[in-house]
Amino acid sequence: MKPKSFSKAVAIMGGGGHVGLPLGIALAAEGLDVVLYDLNQATVDLINDATMPFLEPGAPDKLSEAVESGRLVATTDPSTLSDVEHVVVVVGTPVDEHLNPDPWAVRRAIADVADHLRDGQLLVLRSTVFPGVTALVEALIVERGLDIDVVGAPERIAEGTAMTELYELPQIVGSRTESGRKRAEELFRHLTDHIVHLEPEEAELAKLFTNTWRYIKFATSNQLFMIANSYGLDYERIRSGLAEGYPRAADLPRAGFAAGPCLFKDTMQLAAFNNNQFSLGHAAMMINEGLPLYVVSQMEQSHDLSVATVGILGMAFKAESDDTRSSLSYKLKRILRYKAANVLGTDPYVTDDPNLVTIDEILERSDLLIIGAPHRIYADLDTDLPIVDIWNLRGDGVRV
Repeated sequence: MKPKSFSKAVAIMGGGGHVGLPLGIALAAEGLDVVLYDLNQATVDLINDATMPFLEPGAPDKLSEAVESGRLVATTDPSTLSDVEHVVVVVGTPVDEHLNPDPWAVRRAIADVADHLRDGQLLVLRSTVFPGVTALVEALIVERGLDIDVVGAPERIAEGTAMTELYELPQIVGSRTESGRKRAEELFRHLTDHIVHLEPEEAELAKLFTNTWRYIKFATSNQLFMIANSYGLDYERIRSGLAEGYPRAADLPRAGFAAGPCLFKDTMQLAAFNNNQFSLGHAAMMINEGLPLYVVSQMEQSHDLSVATVGILGMAFKAESDDTRSSLSYKLKRILRYKAANVLGTDPYVTDDPNLVTIDEILERSDLLIIGAPHRIYADLDTDLPIVDIWNLRGDGVRV
């Protein structure tokens, strides 16, 4: 397909989020004109004011440069999609309260803006999607009579490292057509020369396999921690000892709360895709999601929680982040509400929880502390209060 004339290079649907915004900033930094289409007016206003709506190291300065140069603009107007050659869709597959994925969500989102799509565009599915979603979108494009290339190019970044990993990590491109492969490769070569070509269904599974593998590794570590701890032994001392000078054990993670918006959800998506025949994935979910309850049950054996105020240090789902989506610190807090006299939470980065208190108040009012998110600020916290540190952030070993 020969691309037609367009006034801008890229539009990103969902461009104000943790995936779309760093990509837009990076492409604008490489000289492309980028439109960020997002439904959230408050987010759009922040971006147009050159203000990051969330933490992402390395992004603020590049955002300011891109906005000031005019190469990056955010909008809630879907008609702007008509003016760009590459439409990047950052709309993932949600799961409901019963953990069932909705494979039609991405197709519906694209259908909502289909009147603004034009022949000659390249449609790039950027989020993690349920296997078969690319085919659903391809069918939608045919139904609408549009001459558009559809490719799957799943993001591979981690929050907090997006502005380096966008340039360092290989980019997977899944396309059924040679035209789609070449055009997507040309787009992403602005960021990396390492392009991996797969079929669309292979690309979809590659992303799910990646996140599921990480989730299972964390579950393995957490299960081993529980075994060691139940026998009064220090998991981190064991882990460090067995990995020292032994490369085949170098990838055994530390213990800790494995959560966030992707790992758990994508493991459940893979299970649903395989007709719920995924015992390893289900076991990983039980272990990781059950870790807060295990930790509280162990705390009860050494502390009378019924008369104690417990302070949770860090409410984000990971270190040095302000993202609380699916954070197990909140599950920990819910459990402690039933067990402890009082529960307090603090986080230096989280700004969307009005119930959080300052670190000084936590130290003043708490009888016992537990590290929920291993922010570096807690590594050298000056306090005599007992601290439950399953991450071994403070280097005192892991034993609850």
